Amino acid sequence: MVASPQIYLTPEEYLQMEERSDIKHEYIDGYIYAMAGALDTHVTIALNLASFLRNHVRGSGCRVYIADMKARIESLNRYYYPDVMVTCDQRDQATPAYKRFPCLIVEVLSNSTEAFDRGDKFADYQSLETLQEYVLINTKRQRVECFRRNDQGLWVLQSYTAEDKSFQLQSVKFDCTIADLYEDVVFE
Repeated sequence: MVASPQIYLTPEEYLQMEERSDIKHEYIDGYIYAMAGALDTHVTIALNLASFLRNHVRGSGCRVYIADMKARIESLNRYYYPDVMVTCDQRDQATPAYKRFPCLIVEVLSNSTEAFDRGDKFADYQSLETLQEYVLINTKRQRVECFRRNDQGLWVLQSYTAEDKSFQLQSVKFDCTIADLYEDVVFE
């Protein structure tokens, strides 16, 4: 994220501005942060996963969203653009510009966002009561990290690598091979 000129905006002003903006901005406590573009590897991984998930949830009432849909964290006054997000909550149909009740959020890591995705953004996402799973996908090697909220409300990590051959997203009862997730990805 790139800091934009620091002018305070209400959530309503942000949503109006974002609807007309040529670039995307994330919103944190009244301030906006421009988002940088993504590299081929990042976009390919996100599209692969979103495509598989869309086919998997078709007809279930769940919806899959890619990087242009905002996740709203109302309690913290935040709007983020996850790389992939799934919501199965009917209440999300009432808000066409953002979703408040996701069960799954996926961030594809990049050099410029990895620390934020692992740190403050993950901490913010944890306040979403409906969120069951937060997934980080590595772009430097085949590695998927699934953080799952257990029955005690604790976030438990399960990592998957190429040696595992496949990974699971328990929040949407989805299995995928690591090879399919990384199809057409060329590592540097």
